[in-house]
Amino acid sequence: MNFIWGAYQCYGGLPFLFELSVVVFFHELGHFLIARWRGVRVLTFSLGFGPELFGFTDRSGTRWKVSAIPLGGYVKFFGDENAASVPDSTTLAAMSADERQHSFFHKPLGSRAAVVAAGPFANFILSIIILSGVALFYGERIVTLLPRVDELTTDGAAKAAGFEAGDVIRSIDGQAINTFLDMQQIVSESPGRSLTVVVDRHGTPVTLKVAPAEIKGLSIFGYQLSKSKGVLGIRHASKPRPEEERIDRVGPIRAVQYGVEQTWAIISGTLSGIGGIITARESASQIGGPVTIAVISCQVAAEGFVELLKLAAFLSVSIGLLNLFPIPLLDGGHLLYYGIEAVRGRPLSERAQELGFRIGLAIIVMLMAFALFNDFTRSS
Repeated sequence: MNFIWGAYQCYGGLPFLFELSVVVFFHELGHFLIARWRGVRVLTFSLGFGPELFGFTDRSGTRWKVSAIPLGGYVKFFGDENAASVPDSTTLAAMSADERQHSFFHKPLGSRAAVVAAGPFANFILSIIILSGVALFYGERIVTLLPRVDELTTDGAAKAAGFEAGDVIRSIDGQAINTFLDMQQIVSESPGRSLTVVVDRHGTPVTLKVAPAEIKGLSIFGYQLSKSKGVLGIRHASKPRPEEERIDRVGPIRAVQYGVEQTWAIISGTLSGIGGIITARESASQIGGPVTIAVISCQVAAEGFVELLKLAAFLSVSIGLLNLFPIPLLDGGHLLYYGIEAVRGRPLSERAQELGFRIGLAIIVMLMAFALFNDFTRSS
């Protein structure tokens, strides 16, 4: 409970609300802009769920509003039954020819897919914009981690081989090691192979023999998605030391390139983490819900507004990826339906879609319950 109380105490939860509102707004704005472009009538643009707190109606008839439960948002199109864009069959059947011109569900398949995909991709674009802007105005942060052993896992190969915290790795099999990444690359490519490692221990060279443990790659139905890799059980400190980082000033082109690179790094890192959880290589306890995000937002806000923006970029990518999962009710679920429609030449039956939406709702509720369980059981 101290963890949850801490989330609330942090500036009244304002950093969390700021992060979530920015990310959700841009996600829904992606849906909204492409829908308008494709001639779809947008009934509601809501930041949050539940009762309306305040809002206005624009000249096109869209109700823009802020709602009482600030844990998401939605865009409701003409012909939607609810905020999840489930079609209202009764309304659709009663539409006139003119009304069908502005109905989302009567648009061509390509237009519907574009509208749905626009939300997640708006999240990726937001991340690129934020990270590019940070690089342009504050410089590009260059981190070069020294090959230092800050922590050893209790059951790791390095501890068994005699490594100690504070050791600095100088060479592996005669190859000079200058950075922590140099060490990781060699170890990753050498699962199970005996390596000769020279470390600097308080100014004295020490030679150690170690065979990296093997982590099996991920495969599905015999298809290898990732190859096996070696690990030593060595960790670097979570924060680099002052001598390990610098700030370089960059121009607009490099800033955008940096934004794209970092966004892709977040995407690949997130997918790798999900794969680790699926294959039980990593603990599912790291999955967090709104309370965890609120606490992290609080901690990051204490480091400054720039760090809060970087967290917003990370959350934006995470929400974009989550929404692309092929789970009915999420954007990815709708895209799955459209893919099936493209193959079959006609949409799934209403009964099949309704069953899918119910299954999707059950999956989402279970995931939310699990994340909240982790929130409530996580120590402060």
